[in-house]
Amino acid sequence: MPDFILAIDQGTTSSRAILFDHQGRIHATAQREFEQHYPRPGWVEHDPEEIWESQHGVMLEVLKSAGVGSSDVAAVGITNQRETTIVWDRDTGEPVYPAIVWQDRRTAQAIDALEERGLGGLFTGRTGLVLDAYFSGSKLAWILDNVAGARQKAESGDLLFGTVDSWLIYRLTNGECHVTDVSNASRTLLFDIDRLDWDDELLEVFGVPRAMLPRVSASSEVYAETRLDGGPVPIAGIAGDQQAATFGQACFSPGQGKSTYGTGAFIVLNTGDERIESSNRLLSTVGWQRNGAVTYALEGSIFIAGAVVQWLRDGLGIIERSSDVEALARSVEDSAGVYLVPAFAGLGAPHWDQYARGTIVGMTRGTGRAHIARAALDSVAFQVADVIQAMEKDRGSGLSELRVDGGASNNDLLMQFQADLLGVPVVRPEITETTALGAAYLAGLAVGFWQDEAEIARQWREDARFEPRMEQSTRDALREDWTRALERAKEWVQD
Repeated sequence: MPDFILAIDQGTTSSRAILFDHQGRIHATAQREFEQHYPRPGWVEHDPEEIWESQHGVMLEVLKSAGVGSSDVAAVGITNQRETTIVWDRDTGEPVYPAIVWQDRRTAQAIDALEERGLGGLFTGRTGLVLDAYFSGSKLAWILDNVAGARQKAESGDLLFGTVDSWLIYRLTNGECHVTDVSNASRTLLFDIDRLDWDDELLEVFGVPRAMLPRVSASSEVYAETRLDGGPVPIAGIAGDQQAATFGQACFSPGQGKSTYGTGAFIVLNTGDERIESSNRLLSTVGWQRNGAVTYALEGSIFIAGAVVQWLRDGLGIIERSSDVEALARSVEDSAGVYLVPAFAGLGAPHWDQYARGTIVGMTRGTGRAHIARAALDSVAFQVADVIQAMEKDRGSGLSELRVDGGASNNDLLMQFQADLLGVPVVRPEITETTALGAAYLAGLAVGFWQDEAEIARQWREDARFEPRMEQSTRDALREDWTRALERAKEWVQD
C-alpha cells in the first residue's frame, strides 16, 4: 500500500493540497490564494480557470516538495467550497461565465418571487434547505437566463453544470468524468435528500435541464483516475467542505457536532440515519454516504466569520495581517459595549435575512480600533451560539462539547469567548485542517488505506480544551445585547 493520501481542499479564497500519512498526520502542504471579484454590490465571482490552475499547481507543488510520486499516493480525495456554481461547455470545457460564489446575493429577488408563489415548503420538504440565494439552484438559473445563448445550449445538451468538486474532477479526468457526491448535490436546491436523486419538479421550477447535471455518487468510492506526474491515481473521495470537516473531526455518532471557522462559520451536527426537520430554520442536509449507508446532519451556516478579520485588514486597515487581530483585541478588557454585526452578505442561520447588512452599534468617543477588533471576534462567537441554541431546540438536548477547526479556531481569545457563551467546553484537535483530513479519510476508506471509522476515531487527538468560566447572568446579558444589535441590522436593504 502506498504511503500517502492526497487531499485537494479547494476553498473560497485559496486552493490547497495536503499529503496525509497512515496516522492521519500532515506530511506536506501547499497553498495558493486566488483573486476575488466583486463586479457589483452583492455579487461575488471567481474565475473557474484560476480555480483549476491554482489547484492543479498546488497538487504538483506538494508532490515535488515532499519528493513523492504517483506510486506513493493511494488515492485523491476532494473537498470544496459548496454552492459555488460553474457552467461550462461540454465539448471544449470552457466556462460560459465566471463561477458565482456561495456568498453572492444577486438572485435574492428571484428567491423572493418563489417564496411569494408559496414554494418554500416544497423546497424545504424535498431538499431540507430554506429558499435562499446562498444555494446553487438560483445561481444556475441566473446563468441560463443572462448569458447569451446559454439556455438554448443547455437544452440541447451542450452545457454542463457543477459545483467546484465536479469542475475539478472534469478537468482532472480530461473531461471524461462528470460526477458529484450526495453532500454537494444536497446543497443545490435541486436534490431530493430522501430519494437521493435530482428532483424533476424542482428542476422545472428553475428551468434547469436534467442533462446538465452530474451523476450523483457516494462520498467514498472510486469515481475515476487522474494522472499525477504521469502515473494513474484513483479519485476516491468527495465531500463538501463542511461535511468533510465533520468527518475529519470523527463526529461519527448522532449528537456529535463541530464548528468550522473559515471564511464563514459552519456548525454541523450528526443526526445519524434520521433526517431531522428543523423547527428553527436550520438546514437538514446529507452528511455523507458510504457503503450504502447515508448519514444526515443538521447545519447552521454563517456567511461571515473569518472574513470579518479580512475586512478589518483590507477594508478598514486597522491590522496589517490577519494574525494581528488577537493581540489587538486582547489589548482591551472587552468591547466596551460595541457590537459588530457582520451581515455583509445578509444573515444566514437561524435568521435567513437576505436584506440584512453590516452594522456597528454602541460606539462612543472612547471607542478605538481595539474595541472594534474585539467586537469583530465576538461577533463570530455570538453567531455560532445562535446556531447551537437552535440545534439544541431541534434535538431537545444540548451538546456536551463542541469540536472546532478552521483557521480562526487557532485564536485562543475567540475560542475562550465561544466556550463562555455556550457554557460547554470547546475542544480543538491537534490537526485543525479537518476539512482536508475528512476528504483524505473518505478517499482512504474507499481504497483500504484505512479500514473503518473506528480506526479513524482513534487518530483524533485533542490539542486544547477551553472550559467555560463566565457567569450565567453575564452570558445572558451579552446575548440579549447581541440580539438587540441584530435587530438593527435586519431588513436594511429596502428594495
